[in-house]
Amino acid sequence: MSGPRANVLFLGNSSEVNFSLMLSPIDEETGKLQHSNCSGSRRAGDWNLNVTPGANTSKVTISLTRNLQLCLPNATDCCTTPLCVVETLQVLACRDSVMVAHLLIQAEIYANSSFIGNVSENATIIPNQAFQPLGSCPCDLTAGACDVRCCCDLECLPDLKQLFTGSCFTGVFGGDVNPPFDQLCSAKSMENTPDWFPFLCVQSSLDNTPFLGYFYHGSISTPSEPSFKIPLQTSPGRLFTGYRQGDPIMTEENDYFTVPQQSMAGQCVGNAPVAFLRSFDARCLTHLASYREGLPHGVRINSGTGDFIQQNVIYGTITDIDKFITKSENPPATEVPCKNVTFAEHYKLICKGKNIKEINVTVFLGSLCDGGYQVGKPVRAANLSASDAFGSLKLWQPAGRGLCTSATYTPVLFGLDSLSGCMLEVGINEDCSLLRGNVTEKLNSLIQATHIGKRGNSNYSDLNDWVKIIRLDPYNSDASVSSGNLKGICSDIPANLNIRIIIADVGAVQGIPLQEILAVQISYSTVIWQFQCGLTCENPNFLPITASVQFIKVPAQPPIPLTRFQINYTEFDCDRNDVCWPQLFYPLTRFYTGEPYSQCLAKGLALAFLVLLAAITSNPWFQKVWNNSLV
Repeated sequence: MSGPRANVLFLGNSSEVNFSLMLSPIDEETGKLQHSNCSGSRRAGDWNLNVTPGANTSKVTISLTRNLQLCLPNATDCCTTPLCVVETLQVLACRDSVMVAHLLIQAEIYANSSFIGNVSENATIIPNQAFQPLGSCPCDLTAGACDVRCCCDLECLPDLKQLFTGSCFTGVFGGDVNPPFDQLCSAKSMENTPDWFPFLCVQSSLDNTPFLGYFYHGSISTPSEPSFKIPLQTSPGRLFTGYRQGDPIMTEENDYFTVPQQSMAGQCVGNAPVAFLRSFDARCLTHLASYREGLPHGVRINSGTGDFIQQNVIYGTITDIDKFITKSENPPATEVPCKNVTFAEHYKLICKGKNIKEINVTVFLGSLCDGGYQVGKPVRAANLSASDAFGSLKLWQPAGRGLCTSATYTPVLFGLDSLSGCMLEVGINEDCSLLRGNVTEKLNSLIQATHIGKRGNSNYSDLNDWVKIIRLDPYNSDASVSSGNLKGICSDIPANLNIRIIIADVGAVQGIPLQEILAVQISYSTVIWQFQCGLTCENPNFLPITASVQFIKVPAQPPIPLTRFQINYTEFDCDRNDVCWPQLFYPLTRFYTGEPYSQCLAKGLALAFLVLLAAITSNPWFQKVWNNSLV
């Protein structure tokens, strides 16, 4: 132990246990522990032993009772050397004169170095320099030596002063730290003294003088609120020496330069500091409803030398936003308007040594709509007559030889007219009824739906969000007149599937139009198939079957029908002729929206009045009437 107190614990029931303390149990000749017995006491030399019993644990405390202060002259009961106590102790625990436990303690305790004694209560009073001269001899600049021409320097001997007595510094610097001031009545001079000086002079002692605090240049420190901003790594009087690898990059406002990053737990931290010379690639997901604008790019970055660098920003456009969007299985029923969002930002910091020379930022923007359809996105389909409402509207994507058996599928994309097809193998002995059924089955496999979504976020549980597909069945061969038993010829084969989708602009959000699907119609075009024989008629022929998609855009409101005048007199049609007579008075019509209609009407009437007035005054009879009225 190295202190005056030590605590140990005795485990078990201590009600019948006798504790004792022994001093110096090591034999000095042999260096072995002396024979211990249970007849000792709880005090040995300057040491005491105290026991605090408990239920199953007892606290044993060994403490030193002597003084540990270093000896002062003519003092007793103190430590003569810094290493004050070097002793060996042994604590014994006995039950019925039988030792059940023992503890060996080696104590090396140094003297206490704190001062104990009488402290003088006399304190040096430093006068307030705002009301006292800084020093009685300001020219005394060298300690322990005489300053030449400083006659108030007490270190200058009289013999030395005789060398510059006639050239001593004058004024406050020379020791006249409290000279009479000009406003004092006793300091009246004979030169440049106005007549009213005796009425305005000051009667005062030199203790109240304007020279007090002449050398005191105090500064007013305004209280500042505590800030959690991290200070730059600067030292007083020295510029910033640059970044080290891993140091956070600072901004002009003495804040961290932060961008969204992933933490060690995998979560996205919105304001994570950017470390110097530490590259990273972070991908964070954000809900569209809680989206906020991108990072501010007007913040200037500390280069590392105290200068600040402006970010060079370049904007790009994202055309394919699918790789940036993670859609849920059930889209929200509420419409979220279109907005221009920031999908990605790439930061490139060019460094040289410990400093940042340039920072380039590439911002990728895109338009995100979760209400109407977007051009190039799949058309939403549903099979509301089945338990699983999910449906599909597809086209063929032939591969290899272009056969229908090996063709894959691709979804119908909104706003893009498409045409696809595949080849179906047909033999010369093909039954026409079976051929019609086979072709119809192939074409119907592209449309596994009963309804088409009006919007891109149509809800499966809301029937008003869907339009029913209008089907025009193919030609019924049973009701047709038979073409006879001609081998290799089949009529009314529904080889072409026509999908017509009617769309319209139903509104706009922030200048971006919202488009919806109003109706969908499916029809078939029939052909007459005839087998073509080559050298032989044994090889099968190929029947091409196609599927086309056409988007027809209609106006949101029906157009105003043309009048009979517009139909018959086309020379007055402004869309067909270079000269448009109806627009002669365009500012006075309701189509002009540059100014309020009332102002346009008032200006037009004023202009008409001026024209009429000019026409009247230019008429000869007006001049004759005017001249007669003057006579």
